[in-house]
Amino acid sequence: MKNFVNNHRQETLDEWLRLEGRGSADHYGVCATCKCANPLFRCARQTCVGPGMYCQTCVVEAHRQLPTHMIEKWTNGFFVPTTLAELEMRIQLGHVRGSFCPKSTKAHKDFVIIDTLGIHTVKLNFCGCDSTITHRQQLMRACLWPATSIDPQTCATFNTIRLFEMQNCLGKISAYDYVRSLELLSNNDGLNPPADRRRAFRAIVRQYRMMEMIKRAGRGHDDSGVAGTAQGELALLCRACPQPDINLPPGWDQIDWDQMDEDQRYYFLFLAGDANFKLINRNVSTEARDPVVDDGTGYFCNRADYMEHIRQHVDEEEISSCSGFQAMFLANAKRIKGLRVTGLGGVTCARHNMWRPNGVGDLQAGERCCNMDFLVFSAVLNFALAWLIFSYNIACQYSKNVWARMSGLPSKYHLNINLDNVRWMVPNFHLPGHKKGCHSPFSFHWLWGAGCTHGETVEQNWEFLNGAAASTKLMGLGARLMALEGFLGFHNWRCLVCIGSLLKRRMAEDIKEGRSHQTSFEAFDEGLSSRMAETVAGWRRWVEEWETTAHKENEKKSPYEYTETVVTLKEVRLQLAAEEYAVTGDGEEVEREDSPSTFIALGLELEEGQRQLAVYIKAAGPSPSTSQQLDILKRRTILRTKLNAFRKMQKSYMPSLRRYLTPSQRAIWDADDKQPEATRLFMPSDLPNAKARQKACAKGLDGVEARMREGEAGEALEGLRHGLRTKTATTRFKVRNWSGQRALTRGQGILRHINIKIHASKLRYRYSRQAVLKLKGHGDWEKKLKVLTEDDVRALNERALTEEEKSNRERLRAAGGVPEEGGIAALGDLVSGETHRSLPWIWYGVSEEKGEQQLHEALRVEWCKAYSRSRRWREDLVLVEEEMRRTIEFGRWSERRWLVRAEAQTVMLGTTQAITPEVAEGVRAYALEQADRERRTCEALEEDWGPLRQRAAKYLRGDDISGEPELVVGVDRDALRWAETVEHEREEGENDMYQ
Repeated sequence: MKNFVNNHRQETLDEWLRLEGRGSADHYGVCATCKCANPLFRCARQTCVGPGMYCQTCVVEAHRQLPTHMIEKWTNGFFVPTTLAELEMRIQLGHVRGSFCPKSTKAHKDFVIIDTLGIHTVKLNFCGCDSTITHRQQLMRACLWPATSIDPQTCATFNTIRLFEMQNCLGKISAYDYVRSLELLSNNDGLNPPADRRRAFRAIVRQYRMMEMIKRAGRGHDDSGVAGTAQGELALLCRACPQPDINLPPGWDQIDWDQMDEDQRYYFLFLAGDANFKLINRNVSTEARDPVVDDGTGYFCNRADYMEHIRQHVDEEEISSCSGFQAMFLANAKRIKGLRVTGLGGVTCARHNMWRPNGVGDLQAGERCCNMDFLVFSAVLNFALAWLIFSYNIACQYSKNVWARMSGLPSKYHLNINLDNVRWMVPNFHLPGHKKGCHSPFSFHWLWGAGCTHGETVEQNWEFLNGAAASTKLMGLGARLMALEGFLGFHNWRCLVCIGSLLKRRMAEDIKEGRSHQTSFEAFDEGLSSRMAETVAGWRRWVEEWETTAHKENEKKSPYEYTETVVTLKEVRLQLAAEEYAVTGDGEEVEREDSPSTFIALGLELEEGQRQLAVYIKAAGPSPSTSQQLDILKRRTILRTKLNAFRKMQKSYMPSLRRYLTPSQRAIWDADDKQPEATRLFMPSDLPNAKARQKACAKGLDGVEARMREGEAGEALEGLRHGLRTKTATTRFKVRNWSGQRALTRGQGILRHINIKIHASKLRYRYSRQAVLKLKGHGDWEKKLKVLTEDDVRALNERALTEEEKSNRERLRAAGGVPEEGGIAALGDLVSGETHRSLPWIWYGVSEEKGEQQLHEALRVEWCKAYSRSRRWREDLVLVEEEMRRTIEFGRWSERRWLVRAEAQTVMLGTTQAITPEVAEGVRAYALEQADRERRTCEALEEDWGPLRQRAAKYLRGDDISGEPELVVGVDRDALRWAETVEHEREEGENDMYQ
């Protein structure tokens, strides 16, 4: 750009202005075609016939096949726009170029073609040679889509419709804005505006989307035609999910699960459901004027059955929830006046983000059981399966009495499965907001067979679909449904295109992480089992029993939980959310969709993410590996997305922030920091004084932060204590039981992980306490939240090092004789006597008699989590391998189906007449094209996945792959951009496995 600005601007301007004239005299002296003198016309685009001037006859003849190009006429020393219609060019349908029909009939004098180059009024003739061919058919054969069936006066080129579909689905550009842009492209000065065809174009797009789904589903190759379309048949299926009779081996439903190895139990269907309250629809038009067409053949459920079911539950209230998230939604519950639809409910596959057929439906009065029941069971209509894992953010409440409610649905919607093989889970991001009693039984982390499933796919899909909220809000019922069907289909197609990159990335990560966690756990387990084998065996039985009974009502304690309780940040958030809802319930107007607590919570979450990423980057060193660089880039992308959302909310809650910053803070605010982990957020506690906070912040915002900071500090303190207990117990076993370089090296993974957790908790506490001090000043709260020094960060039975001992240890460490253990006197070191040991204040309120029990408990929790982590990574690798096999097998099945279709049809659809040769050729060509695409896709996937699958097979067999080079997966950037959205929650959810 710098080179262009310095050296080429004047040249570019001159060349651009040159185009306003006729150019070289050699070009405009005579007609470029017939060489007659004084030509006056040229194509405004100058892309079809090149530079030069033409006479009227030649310019018309040159544009017989390009009737939507703009023409310019040289008049009085400049070019004046004109049209081919004004030059008496007539478009003849039904005949080859240059010929005319002797029986032609003229179209309407204002016939309009909508094209990517603009909106054009043209002169058009229909062919009259064969009276059986309608005007609509003649337009379709010329790749022009008519707006009406009878006497069409407007049509659009196929390219125009395709371009709109891409821009509409990707950029959420509405039909109004798209046609308006074409109008301005045709005439931008308002002196000769084109005809208004926005309504006609909307009708064209609606027809096109409907027929596109029908065509791609192969209904044009079936003797029953469009009328024979079955429920959900037009929806694109997920190829990586189990599809009976398509990608599952024969006899899969006859398996004796109790006799199978864990690595073979992968016939699970993972689904995720949720409600969305952004996709509202106002009560405009009527169903009679704008009806729903092809009810229930795509992604939306059967509306007739759905509404009949809803009418039986008109008085049902919204689902109650133990989650603090629900209170935020309830604040907007009164904003339903004038709405026909208050939101959308939907079901997706929980591992690949694809919408389920018949799994989407409108919400009439919030998120109620009657709505979600129908959508959940409609999404598995006529689907045979062995295991169903269903993720729902309020599954803890929804799963109660769900089978009794199912019995109230029509029998065809009853689930065809052993009900004991259904698991109801809460997605990873939502689970921390639930009561503590929900954390273990509804967590994917502790679910046998779940792998690294996070359950948040439906939330990710809403993010893509929310862009359509503005354009669909004022649509009629039928138009809105077809528009959303288009968005859902586009989303599913892009997921299918990117499935290769997605599964490849997951497999590479599963191999890498699986090896790491398996090695760490084996070393940890070996050390513990050598001294307390019976206890460890009991823990193992506890975990396995828990996995089989956690979903049932029972009193069995979770092996992953501590017995201690602490007031956590999550509980403070729940209290604040309840208080905010209570305020709105008193009639006070709610001005924002979010709330002060959600804003502060997002800020705290961002700070924690920044600290974690900074620690990760520091640990990676100055020369990180390629995979580490990819991880850093990926985490920065996630952090940047959250940072943008935070800044948007900050404008509402801290509108005058910049004015009240100190000069140094203002300089940081104005700086364009490219690294999100180093970006200052400027929460209320960051402002210099109380007066600045009062001026810059919304009322009460600093108080909300103070409460949440206290909760965060308490939570960090409890995390610190847990980490120290675990470290002490683990170090004991390391020193007493692990010997030899191999064992010690393998054991470092567990200790390094524990040290990182301790360090993170320490930083989090200090930052939170400092924020509370700024917000509240000195007070009684300091009796509980004291200053945390390095000497305080030690376990119950450990003492602080003296200055002499610290100096000696530093000298030995520099010489390579002492491992890094922080500021704690490591067990086994020669130190002063027990009389010098004092109890750190972080343990006040925790008795030393209880301390030894807590050490044992901390060891148990850490072992159980490490055991489950290693199994989840292995399970995920098994799942991904099976998903790759299913994807390829689905493609092979689809190829065979299209080859059969290529030769199947012999009768005109809907009649008894033989199919015409032209239609027969088109039917066959389309089927062969699809079969060829399926074949090439399968071959590409097999080639791309082959080496990685071979390495995965070696790892699963137990072969040593440590000597093989590190796997670095390169992916197509467009596919990566789409797949990154899919992976965000997976990566964030994995962090919860280590808490």
